[in-house]
Amino acid sequence: MLALGQDEIAKYPFLADAGQYLKDKGFSLEQFGTDPDLRQLIDKAFDRIQVAADGKIYRSDLDGDHVSKEAALPREVFSFLLAIVLLKLSGMHTLIKRFALAEARRAEKYLEKDLANISDQSKKELAIRVIDDLFSVQVEKIDDYFVIPISDYLKHSINFHEREWKLINRHVENGQVFLTPHETVRLIRKELGSYINSKIINAKTPTMIPGFENSVNKLVSLSKKFTTFTVTTGEYPPCIKHAIEVLEKGENLPHSGRFMLATFLLSKGQSVEEIAPLFKNAPDYNYRVTLYQLNHLAGTSGSGTKYSCPSCEKLKTQSLCFAIPDCDSIISPLQFGKKRK
Repeated sequence: MLALGQDEIAKYPFLADAGQYLKDKGFSLEQFGTDPDLRQLIDKAFDRIQVAADGKIYRSDLDGDHVSKEAALPREVFSFLLAIVLLKLSGMHTLIKRFALAEARRAEKYLEKDLANISDQSKKELAIRVIDDLFSVQVEKIDDYFVIPISDYLKHSINFHEREWKLINRHVENGQVFLTPHETVRLIRKELGSYINSKIINAKTPTMIPGFENSVNKLVSLSKKFTTFTVTTGEYPPCIKHAIEVLEKGENLPHSGRFMLATFLLSKGQSVEEIAPLFKNAPDYNYRVTLYQLNHLAGTSGSGTKYSCPSCEKLKTQSLCFAIPDCDSIISPLQFGKKRK
């Protein structure tokens, strides 16, 4: 376990033993449900979850990278801990995934700042240790860049399908890949989200606590907003079926996968309004952004260009192809189920 100072506990509460922190401060969960002053922290925890559900990043009580007031640290840690309690009591896995992703994006911002900190060497060293301890990625600083072994890079960059993440497009020397602070942290976002998600899933579910009922019921109602419509995929190619299944599980579908799914369905004559609900379970779902992107792909906004579904060859390079015998050497998902002459 990393030794964390006050600022680090506030920035990365998932690294601390939050339950022990609660006991050290002399509080029990029951007190938060009955004490009028402490109940405000339940509301704060609920807001933290709601912000995450909306695809946004929680704004903390930190002044820059520092705990601004003595009371800010307990609020930061308690709101995170109570958010986990509320999520466990509600049992809403869609909200858990969204919360974990939002907290990962929040931590990512702090890790990037700490890596790029040129005035405080200790913050940079801690960020490097966090990345190494949690994800076994060995990071070293060379001039203005951070370098990691090629093996580590390949292991983690498999989550990306954009051209700039291909090894051939990276600066490599002596078996080391050169990255900016942003790229270094971005590389482990998926694992960071998975780490926080697993901590929540593995946390013990308490029995219902008096005073928590209202917030838990509101979370159950909130989760219904993200129930997606079931789509019959009988005639869809396996790549499209897989993309829909990923979204229905509330898992993260990469940008290239979302592009494939949206352009395929648009080409099949479905409207933006019919397609949008499919993305409701995505951990980073944002209603306005989804509509904007779908309208852009449909050619009803922006330049007016309507985008086409990628070819099977393109999908293979993006690890999105799940060909079966019925694909019968088609060159586009749109040809699936049709006889080729």
